[in-house]
Amino acid sequence: MFISRFIKFCFIIFTFSGIISCVENSSEEIIIQNAVIFDGLNDQKLFDAIAIKDGRINKIGSKYEVIASAGANAKIIDAKGAFVMPGFIEGHGHFSGLGKSLQNLNFLNSANWDEVVKMVENKVENSKADAWIEGRGWHQEKWNKRPIDHEHGYPTHYLLSEVSQNNPVILYHASGHSLFANARAMELAGISKETADPAGGKIVRDANGNAIGVFEERAMDLIYHSYQEYLKTLSDEEQSNKWHEGIKLATQEAVSKGITSFQDAGAKMFEIDRYKTLAESGELGIRLWSMIRHGSEELKGNLSKYKTIGAGNDFFTCNAIKTEVDGALGSYGAWLLDDYSDKAGFVGQNTTEISEVKTIASIARVNDMQLCVHAIGDRANREVLDLIENEINNGLQSDHRWRIEHSQHLSEEDIPRFAKLSIIPSMQGIHCTSDAPFVEKRLGLERSKEGAYAWRNLMNHGSKIINGTDAPVEDVDPLKSFYASVTRKRVDTGFEFFTEQKMTRLEALQSYTINCAYAAFEEKDKGSLEIGKYGDIVILDQNLLSCTDAEILKTQVLYTIINGKVVYEK
Repeated sequence: MFISRFIKFCFIIFTFSGIISCVENSSEEIIIQNAVIFDGLNDQKLFDAIAIKDGRINKIGSKYEVIASAGANAKIIDAKGAFVMPGFIEGHGHFSGLGKSLQNLNFLNSANWDEVVKMVENKVENSKADAWIEGRGWHQEKWNKRPIDHEHGYPTHYLLSEVSQNNPVILYHASGHSLFANARAMELAGISKETADPAGGKIVRDANGNAIGVFEERAMDLIYHSYQEYLKTLSDEEQSNKWHEGIKLATQEAVSKGITSFQDAGAKMFEIDRYKTLAESGELGIRLWSMIRHGSEELKGNLSKYKTIGAGNDFFTCNAIKTEVDGALGSYGAWLLDDYSDKAGFVGQNTTEISEVKTIASIARVNDMQLCVHAIGDRANREVLDLIENEINNGLQSDHRWRIEHSQHLSEEDIPRFAKLSIIPSMQGIHCTSDAPFVEKRLGLERSKEGAYAWRNLMNHGSKIINGTDAPVEDVDPLKSFYASVTRKRVDTGFEFFTEQKMTRLEALQSYTINCAYAAFEEKDKGSLEIGKYGDIVILDQNLLSCTDAEILKTQVLYTIINGKVVYEK
């Protein structure tokens, strides 16, 4: 009901952001002229006008040709020399997670633990006793100073617990692969010295065996289950309204940054139902391609209910399954072939047993769905490569387009196997520069140079790389990830991370458009500006093919157009 009421007011414009609140528009035909139009395929062939009618591109070329064939009621957009390109496709993000991050505390820009604690303290002052406080985005390796009390660089919970005595607190690591809990949350979860580490997870403890508040990988479930019990005390309407509000916020955030399609890396069954309903009623304001994420027992016998292709005029598809084999490098969760350089005797976490991943792979093959496996460490990637090779030997079709999500740290000998096995490396450019300060500390020089974010090596062997941000792990802004992809340079310090692996401008743009479309079997309808494809377009004030590196970060989104409708105008 909340979203329905919202969508009916289709022409409300939020003055602070310029977001038009839905994809409805009075015009059936749009002409964009006086533009520098990049079709997404060839950086040497640029056009200056394009026409969209009934949601699809029906003309592209010179403005004289395009205007001559336009209808009398066509809406004309004078681009005034701006850069027009296919809409960005977020190749790996978490859509409802992005929405939650916009509703809750966000620590992506927090400089240190003191700032995190202060934000929680302020939230406590405006919260009812016993209400859970949730946040995400802290990263101990990116702070400007270490906490006074810490274990392995992690802060202890005491300072946080002192300012939140009556409220349980759950704060997710930026990677999503660990969380921080205060004393009240640990008390509700029954955490004590005797609480055992679960398989695939670790409770971080001090020298006396006391939990410091950090729960890595599968150990997060110990706290999360208590939080889920709290959520059950809320009415179904309260939970539904909050979820829908998050989806609205995620949509606004994405389209304001030029994203026209979003590949959602893990949705639950109830979310699949809701997305499909929104799409079919015309209320999903961005094209969404979701991977369903459940264990094998839940998937068996249920996929026919959730497998969906092109619902609501191709606004929603669920034809992929997500699983994972390890965690994140920053929280020592990446599964490595050899020890961490800064943690002798430890090789990371295998978070889901390989036998379970194999079962899910078989389910994907039998149901003709894509398999998307999170793998960050070199051991994790090798295990997934072996597993998919086995599925190919068991009859997996040659054009399967199965994906390894992240593919961040690879053994040099495994790099050619991606193209050989037709496996798509789904990588996020921004992760390279975001993680750069601690990668060499974790892996050492040789592993970092040979196989960390090895875009050039993968492309030289024939791989199609797809780009994204892993939002809300990072800012969903594609321009920041594009900058990282073509420079491998940090914005704040200028630190460069093995620049021989960077992409060209054309390669980086294609990794954010046509390659992403290909990775979802959608290249016939999106990813480039060609006659017959959807009118999903972004207009920018800088030419990303020719502007300076510094100008990339200053680029502004002028228009976002989805299905031939203006959904954002600056």
